[in-house]
Amino acid sequence: MSALSKTFSTIGLGWLANFLLSSIGKKVLMSITGLFLVSFLVIHLLGNFQLLSQDGGKSFNIYAEFMTHNPVIKTVSYTLYLSILLHSIQGILLWLQNRNARGSQGYAVKVNRGAEGTSAKTASRMAWLGIIMFVFIILHMAQFWLPMKMSWTGVATYEGETVKDLYSPVMETFKNPLFVAFYVICMVVIAFHLWHGFQSGFQTLGLNHSKYMPLIRGLGKIIAVFIPLGFAIIPIVVYARTMGLL
Repeated sequence: MSALSKTFSTIGLGWLANFLLSSIGKKVLMSITGLFLVSFLVIHLLGNFQLLSQDGGKSFNIYAEFMTHNPVIKTVSYTLYLSILLHSIQGILLWLQNRNARGSQGYAVKVNRGAEGTSAKTASRMAWLGIIMFVFIILHMAQFWLPMKMSWTGVATYEGETVKDLYSPVMETFKNPLFVAFYVICMVVIAFHLWHGFQSGFQTLGLNHSKYMPLIRGLGKIIAVFIPLGFAIIPIVVYARTMGLL
């Protein structure tokens, strides 16, 4: 029995630990956290568009102040951080579990490919994309979120109210063509991840009725294209403005 199972058993929730540690449990948790992260991406993108407002950072800094001080938003944010961690860990665990299962089957796996081989290849690709996304998120938070939380950024005053100035370091970062290129590449990775992951999340949760799946697939493809595209446009526009191209 794992440490998690023992801990949950002592409080009468051993069944929950067994479920979370099972293959289907990992997939369900992956789906729930993944769909929650999609909703966060939409909200985060709408906020980041404030970076394009040519008002000296007022709109973005006020948005950032609201997001970091509103108690409801803060609760959602901490839930988000936990979701990112769980989503990443579960993805890696599923990938390792599938790889070990294929390895134990030996030659039979190589002979009998078909749909299972395609599924395994997709799972492996999703795992690597997920790892790249996780590294990007960690770097992103270390570069912007941590300095703001630790008050390492400057401040700005608007109509007598002083707020932390996150706009200036973001603008400076987006003036670096190497970072812009890295950011855009990561958005392409997120697009590929969303392209498969969105509809897969609904299927795992059993929400795959033939009547609604075409709509879900269509919505998933729209999200996979336009959310990463929206994020990628922002540093490109900022850099283009810096170079006098816009």
